[in-house]
Amino acid sequence: MAPLTRLRASEDNVPADISQEYYSQRASLGGLIISEGVVISEEANGWLNAPGIWNDSQIACWKQIVDGIHAKGGFIYMQIFAAGRVASPDVLKRTGHNLASPGDIPMNEGDPAPKMMSRDDMYRYLETFTNAAKNAVIEAGFDGVEVISANANNRTDEFGGSVENRSRYILMLIKSVTEAIGQEKTGIRFSPYADFQNVRMPDDQLEPQFMHLITAIKDQFPKMAYLHLIEPRIQGSGEVPNSVESSQGKSLDHLREAWGGDREGSPVFAAGGHTLGTAQETIAEHGGAVVFGRAFLANPDLPLRLRHRLELNKANRETFYTNGAEGKSFPFRK
Repeated sequence: MAPLTRLRASEDNVPADISQEYYSQRASLGGLIISEGVVISEEANGWLNAPGIWNDSQIACWKQIVDGIHAKGGFIYMQIFAAGRVASPDVLKRTGHNLASPGDIPMNEGDPAPKMMSRDDMYRYLETFTNAAKNAVIEAGFDGVEVISANANNRTDEFGGSVENRSRYILMLIKSVTEAIGQEKTGIRFSPYADFQNVRMPDDQLEPQFMHLITAIKDQFPKMAYLHLIEPRIQGSGEVPNSVESSQGKSLDHLREAWGGDREGSPVFAAGGHTLGTAQETIAEHGGAVVFGRAFLANPDLPLRLRHRLELNKANRETFYTNGAEGKSFPFRK
């Protein structure tokens, strides 16, 4: 199951009671769930009702969720993130923080520009990410963490400019996290072709950058749990209409090759608008795994439905990000 933003935590960023039911419903024997994005610290927040992993109350609630998934024989990784430039300045002000990001690029034209983080801030966040990973795996019992990396970067120091410099920080972050919890418990997610929130790099920079970065991760961290890639046809929560054009003439093939293909113990996960048919085709051609997102929202028993080719419930997009119980209950097949 893909990481799916729900925004159902309390004002203190503690997962709500319905979160335990939500995750337990979607757990299955041998199945892997990647959690919704979980904020690494109060300073790194910026969304109302986003869950966190920096204090004891949050850890305790997550542990109950993890225990419920493990009781069904399932596995769960936590996706950890910092909101950066997409945070709400008003939400940050409530806790005495300001909008800050590795770069000072506004999310959209007319939006406030974030303050560019200093070198000291960047190094401090390495520790914050690492503490979040330890809280998830060591304290709450998660099977691992997924680090999500965005693309916006206009720095001119050792973390920006050249291909090598732009790769530097994520490599440092992976090194810090894997030294704390292990390479086998750490996955990485990229959306190279997404233009959501204006993160896409110019095409002449994009492919050299990601080829370099993915190759470097493979070489430096050969036992990483997985590489998670978003299909070119996906644009954030939306999707370009299917057909050849939906992939913008692009594919993930060269990035899979940079990773070394479907390496034993370190597969490539592909996510984005897949059906049972396209998932089977992708796995037959490339190996690895295919990740389902929206289909899981309306079909908590999705693995059973796919296995037996049963009809799927349709998801209601209006309930995707509500803070209540709307849209949480869907019928299971008997």
